[in-house]
Amino acid sequence: MLARTAPPSLNLLAINVTRRCNLACAHCYLDADTLRQKDINEITEERMCNLLDDVATHHPSAMVVLTGGEPLVRKDLENVIAHGNQLGLFMLLGSNGMLLTPARVGSLKAAGLQGVGISLDSLDEASHDQFRGQVGAWRKTVKAIEECRKQGLSFQIHFSIHQGNMHELEDMIDYAAMLEARVMNIFFLVCTGRGQAVADLTPEQYDRQLETILKAQERYPGMVIRPRCAPHAKRLAYQLDPHSIVNQISGNDGDGCIAGRHYCRITSHGGVTACPYIEQEVGNIHTQPLSEIWHQADQFNQLRQPQLQGKCGVCEYRELCGGCRARPVAQGLDLMASDSLCAHQPSEQDVIQPIQLNAHTITWSAAAQQRLSRAPAFVRAMIKKRVEAEVLQRGESLVHTEHLAQLVERRFGKSSPKPKNLV
Repeated sequence: MLARTAPPSLNLLAINVTRRCNLACAHCYLDADTLRQKDINEITEERMCNLLDDVATHHPSAMVVLTGGEPLVRKDLENVIAHGNQLGLFMLLGSNGMLLTPARVGSLKAAGLQGVGISLDSLDEASHDQFRGQVGAWRKTVKAIEECRKQGLSFQIHFSIHQGNMHELEDMIDYAAMLEARVMNIFFLVCTGRGQAVADLTPEQYDRQLETILKAQERYPGMVIRPRCAPHAKRLAYQLDPHSIVNQISGNDGDGCIAGRHYCRITSHGGVTACPYIEQEVGNIHTQPLSEIWHQADQFNQLRQPQLQGKCGVCEYRELCGGCRARPVAQGLDLMASDSLCAHQPSEQDVIQPIQLNAHTITWSAAAQQRLSRAPAFVRAMIKKRVEAEVLQRGESLVHTEHLAQLVERRFGKSSPKPKNLV
């Protein structure tokens, strides 16, 4: 057993508020049940509110994502969102968009919802409907996006990439930018649940898609374009520009795998897992507070101090990347086994050590510190690291407010509305 130290902060919590769903998506990691199958053991509103109390006490800067199944099948969602909002938590929703009617968008926004991630898997209506298992799904989802724009509810586009739609990646990014989405998340499948039947990418295709995403971010600095469940992006970014200090920041700090380190998932029955694709539960909030599970779970401590095996264990990028830990588990292998979707063959060069920004002399002006304090707590550490890296890249040592303004401008554009309280 690994020695326990003080646990890292919980920055992101996903709650599967239900397994019920109004669709039957081919890639669903939950193999979600239909609306006809009511679950009497589904987590209650009271239990979720108690969970949020615990999170706000021990991890007040955490971002909470309510997801499913399809979370909007629950009529008490606004109550949970309002409770989290009153506690000062940043509340988000992950949805297929089918139930985002004008009235529901309004009630969610009134409850304090900060944003919604909407899944769109193709620009071709028939392809999306086939993948989602229902005719007419595409039109309702696109209509939901327009309704969020109309009512001023911040939204993200979620795109699950696979063999059948990878040719659409660049077009989808262009479309998301045209819609003025805040973020586009590209999810790389881990084959669990119904997703086991979906053709995954080859390692070579995986790398090519990641490179496309990294280059697209350069074209669209005003929109955050993120590969999800793809820690290899750190390796690709470093290979494309090894001199960029931003690319030398460890992926564990936010743009790699954060399962069990800064992120965990609650199932609809209260089980706690490191991520949605690692099914092994390390505890249950019905019998133990999440704050205790977060600190004590052996698996989480293993993920925080990984002893990687196979080629991941000898790879020169292991400190930047570390591979996906869910993928070997899905294949029946050890949590620390090699990630089978990595095309890279380790070399004999020294391990590439992540840059330690604290080892450099970087100071902040009082005005810059004050402006940083206005950012949502859950992104404050990430903003701080990126700004310091860019200042260091310029050969400077003092952070001014102008540095923060330039970062926001690159992310959200000169004229785009900024997220609430973002520096």
